[in-house]
Amino acid sequence: MTRNDKSPHILNAASNLLGLCFVVLTSLKFLKLSERTYIDETVTIALVFFMLSCILSFLSIRGNIKPGGRSEAVADYLFLSGMIVLFITAMLIIFKVMV
Repeated sequence: MTRNDKSPHILNAASNLLGLCFVVLTSLKFLKLSERTYIDETVTIALVFFMLSCILSFLSIRGNIKPGGRSEAVADYLFLSGMIVLFITAMLIIFKVMV
């Protein structure tokens, strides 16, 4: 794989999931399930991971960061971390609804 093969895919998926995080966070505030929950905090953490992943993958595509794929690799790991946090958030939401 060349240096920019994964960056467009990371940018696309991370930006979509970033939008999803904003929708979930807004919905939680709108529905007022409770004042502050772990769900709010995990969604915010995932939001930060996806935002950083978007920024790094975009800069990797543009070539504004030192070539070599390091920014793409970091964006990839941040995206994976965001996915894990989003999975934990989904489990928290499921258990909150079920209980």
